[in-house]
Amino acid sequence: MTTSIRRAGAMLLTGALLACGAQSRSHAQGAPAPAAAQANTQSPSEVVQNSAQSMLRELDANRDMYRKDPSKIGQLVDKYLLPHFDVEFAARLVLGKYWRTATPEQRKRFIDAFYHSLLNNYGSALSDFTADKLKIFPANVDPNADRATVRTEVKRSNGDRISVNYYMHKTPEGWKAWDVVIDGISYVNSYREDFGAQIDKQGIDAVINRLEKGEKPSDIGKTTAGKKTS
Repeated sequence: MTTSIRRAGAMLLTGALLACGAQSRSHAQGAPAPAAAQANTQSPSEVVQNSAQSMLRELDANRDMYRKDPSKIGQLVDKYLLPHFDVEFAARLVLGKYWRTATPEQRKRFIDAFYHSLLNNYGSALSDFTADKLKIFPANVDPNADRATVRTEVKRSNGDRISVNYYMHKTPEGWKAWDVVIDGISYVNSYREDFGAQIDKQGIDAVINRLEKGEKPSDIGKTTAGKKTS
């Protein structure tokens, strides 16, 4: 996935897996997911639309603060996006076969580290996200369906529009996204490729350590920090 496409996806609700770490912390603490009751009654398009609108209102009200300190955007992600993303399902797909052999601690560390990595890399892009850069198309979903795709477009600073589609499925808490496909490129598939070869070479703990130290996922996919130890 090219840098420009990654960044465009980050601007649109920070991409598919941005909510990962906060979700694992919330579940661990037994905290209820915000707006869960409302999510049960929303269509897939309404989930995306209402989440975006709510977050944009708060961004507009405090934009200077978020530009000065992009780390605070994590609070918006936790509040508005987290309840509508199936984090464990997405993380399981990103790790693929390695999820099955990972320990519960390794799974949690991976989710936390990946979340913080994306947030640190893309928080500043989200601070400049405005309503005129986002267009959400209505999705006609059969009432009995358990899968849906919400099509959206993000307008880049040069005027180009990039298609950003949310793949969603129905859960007991309502419709939740599990992947974002940007100009035909899946976040889940892209990061699975980034991590897979390096986990084979170094082991999952080494890859998690690199994420925890702030290394970008795309860089992890290109370089090798060391050999796998037994």
